[in-house]
This record gives sequence, C-alpha cells and structure tokens, in this order.
Amino acid sequence: MITTKSNKLIHWFFHRYINYIVNKNFHGVKYNTVQVDLTRSVLLIANHFSWWDGFILYHLNTLLFKKRFHIMVLEETVRKVSFIKYMGAFSVAKNSRDILTSINYAAGILNNPANLLVIFPQGKLHSNFVDDINFEKGAFKIYEQVKEKPQLIFAASFIEHLQHKLPTINVYLKSAANVADGGELAAVYQHHYSMSKQQQTKKVI
Repeated sequence: MITTKSNKLIHWFFHRYINYIVNKNFHGVKYNTVQVDLTRSVLLIANHFSWWDGFILYHLNTLLFKKRFHIMVLEETVRKVSFIKYMGAFSVAKNSRDILTSINYAAGILNNPANLLVIFPQGKLHSNFVDDINFEKGAFKIYEQVKEKPQLIFAASFIEHLQHKLPTINVYLKSAANVADGGELAAVYQHHYSMSKQQQTKKVI
C-alpha cells in the first residue's frame, strides 16, 4: 500500500497547479452548496467517469469544504502519477490482501474531523451518463469502521459543453443521513445520482 506523504513545498506547488488546470480547461465549476459540519469528517462519495475526477473534487474542496483532502486511488494510478500522494492520495489494490490495510487506513483518516475522504464506489471508469452506479463493497466497509460517523456527502458530476467552447463541470451535492448497511448506501446514492442526471439532461439553452 502507498500512503499519503507530507512535503509542504510539493503540496504548495501542486495545489496551485491543480486549481490552475481546472480553471484553464473548463468554462466553470457549478455546484450547489451543502452545510458542512466542522465537528465531523466528510466522506465524499462520487461517480467516476474521467481522468479529471480527483482534480475536480480537489478543486471543489478548495472552494467549499475546506478540509484536508484525501482520496483512495488504484495503486497503479498512484505509481504512474506519483505527485498525487503528496496531495492526499493513497492506494488500494483490488483483489489483494492489502485491501484490508487500505480500508483500515481510510477509516483512520475519517476519525479526524479535519479530514475529507473521496471514494469512487464504482472502482473503475464508466461513462459520464450511465444509468446505474455499481457499488463495490469497500465504501461501506470504511464507513462502518469509523467510530464517530463522518458526514456523508454525495457528489454526482456531469461535464457538458453546451453553448461554450470549453466544457462546464456540474456537481450536484447532497448531504445524506447515516446508513445502516451497504445496500442502503448504494440505494440512497443511486437515487441522488438519478435525480441529478435527470436535472442535468433537462438543461436547455
């Protein structure tokens, strides 16, 4: 497992770089605000459809959540893009004994109310406009291990050009109540995703 690393200079540089490339490559980032509980960590569950996803949510954390950013990423990705471990990324290797280490590490992050953790429950990239979000088991396994339950926030993101040369990012956020099991977590997120997609596809210019 590759854990997050601390280097203030590298973090300073790439913090500015990530926010720069998001602003440069997109017409804008649109999102609704949610009330953030300062006394609890945030577990941010999001759909996974592009190379940009982690950077978009890092940028959103800068704008809205303002917590210490962490993200669970496939091990091969952390090895390829090595700087992201200095920006809160840590690895998970699916179908490996090491996955339990990653789950425990993620739960430890959420035990600190100053932290935010992003999880992509799909586990792999899917089209931005799929109908159903497939949940792997890891998301709830992490959630149930945290002593003081984190604030659950769902993000459903969609990218479209419409009338602009550059695409616009639309992130639909919802703060959710505590859930009892993985099935409920998947169902509640699916409902949010479906409603968000419906709202997105109704946009008319």
